[in-house]
Amino acid sequence: MMTWLFAPVPKARVAALRTLTYAFVIFDLFVYDSWIRDRGAVPSTLYQPLLIARTLHLPEPSNSLVHWVFWLLLIAAVGALVTRGHPVFAWPVFVLYLEMLLVRMSYGKVDHDRFAFLVLLAVLPTVGAARHGDRTPSQRAGWALRVVQLAVVATYFLSSWAKLRYGGPGWATGSVLARAFLRKGGGIADLLATVPVIMIGSQIGIMCFELLSPVVFLLPRRWRYAAVGFFYSFHAMSFWLISISFAPHLVALGAFLPLENTRQLARRLRRRRGTETSPEPAGQVAATTSAAVVRIPDQVGSRSGVVVDDS
Repeated sequence: MMTWLFAPVPKARVAALRTLTYAFVIFDLFVYDSWIRDRGAVPSTLYQPLLIARTLHLPEPSNSLVHWVFWLLLIAAVGALVTRGHPVFAWPVFVLYLEMLLVRMSYGKVDHDRFAFLVLLAVLPTVGAARHGDRTPSQRAGWALRVVQLAVVATYFLSSWAKLRYGGPGWATGSVLARAFLRKGGGIADLLATVPVIMIGSQIGIMCFELLSPVVFLLPRRWRYAAVGFFYSFHAMSFWLISISFAPHLVALGAFLPLENTRQLARRLRRRRGTETSPEPAGQVAATTSAAVVRIPDQVGSRSGVVVDDS
């Protein structure tokens, strides 16, 4: 169990996910949830602090408090982004983002798309220095990504558990999706809502998918990537049909992917485009191909001899 939990991964994988994460925090503040700055103007009678806020005795949101948290979080996120996730900035990002979530969700609606993302913000400062292109295996990086993976899967599994707990088995055969389609959908969603077989079949499928989500850890690498691709497609379909976005969760879902290969893929695409626009002599092409073959073992193997986890 400990070997699986601390299986080393390349530091570059964490570096790529870290860049994506802190860039999303900035995007979240200005685009995705820009309305959060207006929470301080909401009447205090609607404020229902969550358990964490009550336990920590956090003050009731006000205009000045929300704006201070907003700008401090922005500064910390930019600092974490440009300093490669230095703990001086990374830890404040986690604390301030948590405060923003408590303000956001203490008015009657708690979303579960932030859980894995919040865990991601909590573990990134523990990894230490990680540079793009650095394929050195790291157990700390492996532990951080594994914890995020567990949070991602817990989001799915506990969602199905909540459906069964509060809706019972009847959730799968009820009219939950039909109501959602008619309320938030349009076009093809309205048509699908009128076909009970499709609605009930989709609800049963969603329930099975969420309950079986932990199986992703047992799959071979290729099938695991296929399962993660299905997760992404599921959320893309949800956004297309009923405009429900799980963007923070999708960022955390990147913990399953070999993000360290993105720079290689970008280089290959640039080389391919360059080859198509300016053909090289046959001898030069052969020499380039031979050099690429020689470099392959260094790219896929571990220089230190440690087995690198591909999850």
